[in-house]
Amino acid sequence: MKATEARLLDLLKKAPQFVIPIYQRTYSWTKKECRQLWDDIVRTGSDDTIAVHFVGSIVYIEQGLGGPGPVTVTVFSPLLVIDGQQRLTTVMLLIAALAKAMTGTEPVDGFSPRKLKNNYLCNPDETGQRHYKLLLSQIDKASFTAIIDDMEQPREFSLRVTENFQLFEELIAERKSDFVAVCNGLAKLVVVDIALNRSQDNPQLIFESMNSTGLDLNEADKIRNFILMGLEPQLQTRLYEQYWRPMEVDFGQKAYGTHFDDFIRHFLTMKTGEIPNIREVYAAFKSHAKLPGVEIAGVEVLIKEIRTFAHYYCAMAFGAEPEPNLKEAFHDLRELKVEPAYPLLLELYDDYMKGTLSGADFVTAVRLIESYVFRRAICSIMPNSLNRTFASFSKSLKKDRYLESIEAHLLTMPSYRRFPNDEEFRRNLQTRDLYNFRSRIYWLRRLENYGRKERVEATVISISIEHIMPQTLSPAWMTELGPEWKRIQETWLHTLGNLTLSGYNFYLRDKPFQVKRDMEVKGFRWSPYKLNAGLGQVENWNEEAIQKRASRLADLALVVWTAPKLSAQALAAYQNPVKATTYTIADHPRLLTGRLHEVFEAFRKEVLAIDSCVTEDFLKICVAYKAESNFVDVEPQARRLLLTFNVEFSEIDDPKGLCRDVTDLGHQGNGDVQIGLATLDELPYVMGLVRQSYERQMGSGDS
Repeated sequence: MKATEARLLDLLKKAPQFVIPIYQRTYSWTKKECRQLWDDIVRTGSDDTIAVHFVGSIVYIEQGLGGPGPVTVTVFSPLLVIDGQQRLTTVMLLIAALAKAMTGTEPVDGFSPRKLKNNYLCNPDETGQRHYKLLLSQIDKASFTAIIDDMEQPREFSLRVTENFQLFEELIAERKSDFVAVCNGLAKLVVVDIALNRSQDNPQLIFESMNSTGLDLNEADKIRNFILMGLEPQLQTRLYEQYWRPMEVDFGQKAYGTHFDDFIRHFLTMKTGEIPNIREVYAAFKSHAKLPGVEIAGVEVLIKEIRTFAHYYCAMAFGAEPEPNLKEAFHDLRELKVEPAYPLLLELYDDYMKGTLSGADFVTAVRLIESYVFRRAICSIMPNSLNRTFASFSKSLKKDRYLESIEAHLLTMPSYRRFPNDEEFRRNLQTRDLYNFRSRIYWLRRLENYGRKERVEATVISISIEHIMPQTLSPAWMTELGPEWKRIQETWLHTLGNLTLSGYNFYLRDKPFQVKRDMEVKGFRWSPYKLNAGLGQVENWNEEAIQKRASRLADLALVVWTAPKLSAQALAAYQNPVKATTYTIADHPRLLTGRLHEVFEAFRKEVLAIDSCVTEDFLKICVAYKAESNFVDVEPQARRLLLTFNVEFSEIDDPKGLCRDVTDLGHQGNGDVQIGLATLDELPYVMGLVRQSYERQMGSGDS
């Protein structure tokens, strides 16, 4: 490898052609990056004191390159771009827009339309693909060459290429033929010209080191390059076109850039049972790809598997599912935003496609997952455990009795993961604020559409949420509600019994109930919405009426968001007998008296107050505090409590540096971090560490 400084225009002029290999991501710079480059070019070109403007590096392999060195052109030898596609493409789009706008002028020597095109965009003596200085990949290629040839865009065109070219056209038009600064700025652009030696340099390692910050490439881009870069060109092309390109098409240009990383993360979670950090998906994928079984199976098996599960993901996440009942169930999940369930759903979908799980049972399973998440949200049960709940869910599946095992697992999860029963759900649903609930459109639509063949869409509901008792009370409303009108409004305004649908909100507003009820055509009496059934027969809208309607809708909700139904006998087969502890605080005499007793009592009170799911378990040597499992163990010693946190030492935030790393030391307790607690003054700091361990276990950092 040899790196030299070069003027970008000089590099473009002498290079025969830059080729973007198929494994590289498509052109992805947005208007923001293009505007920044434009501003830099104009600023540099307007200031004679600025000699150059550095824009990064261009890394390439020259076909047949015998040794390291800069570009030397003896025969037509395309340059395979390893890094720099975004800069090259953007500058060439700007040059194309500038050449188009000049109409025969030459504001700066060397910058006429003909010279711009023949020196930096085309090879005038070549035909076919050799005619172009830059060949992009896939959909970008056709759009870019259409711009260079001044032709109409193809039916399937690149959004980024066309949008950014149009942006440069607009920016150039704003200069009203004053192109000197733009030309001078382009002439001052400098890059590091890096030519790789095919026999000596490892393009993948160089590529990774130059993109180590993760700012330029998303995780999916790195994964695609990791899979394809080192393969022979023929195999590379076949695997890309047969497996990877169909995934890009399924996701679409916009969703591929925003959702593919999420899919890979869900795929890895499903395969490994561990949730990768969203910023470390690439590293997790490489670890997975290097597992003995995966390596032995080979790259084609791996990429084929990814393509298969990407198809499932698109069916669920983007509405591509063809089966009507599943399509509707996935639609409702998307509205509820149940992304943590996708690792489990991917496995279920795969078994559905293989025939292990029937279509009817798959729909029922999806609806149970929907009910589980919605009921927990209504009952204000912490959502941060959902990632880990669904990551490990499949370990409990018995695929010879698939649906039953799903129902049993939902019913047997511990308190902090529990499936709220009918009584808890019904009670909370009637009293909580549902107007400011993040998925209010979802729950209104689900209640309204249950049992209907003609669905009311969310786009309609989003402009039709109506408070029967209005948010601003007129004197007439105060009279109707009675002397406790203020309490009644504060208690019931945003609750289930007082919220409904109407297409005539503008007309109803804060009018008296009788007017809202009886207004011709627009009143509740004439409403086609099921949620308004019975309102035409209500005489007065007061606290009793709100509660009565809430009770009726809550009964309907128990049917819409149903709970699993298993007999006690069936459920017993899935329940593990609870082993009774044989130890109590009496087995730890140091905790019963003196200063240590006072410290321990204060400590246990604070820990148990973290959440109702936290339990205390006295063991032979220590006292364990558990949620998912032990998150802190307490060993009573002569002068202090020795606390062990169930986290890796590198994960603990200990600004005072009081914790001890016991990773490679023999010790009691679960985890690698220890600290002593001897006085009440130390308790606040120690509790900060305890909460870190608890939150780490409960998955607060997973999403």
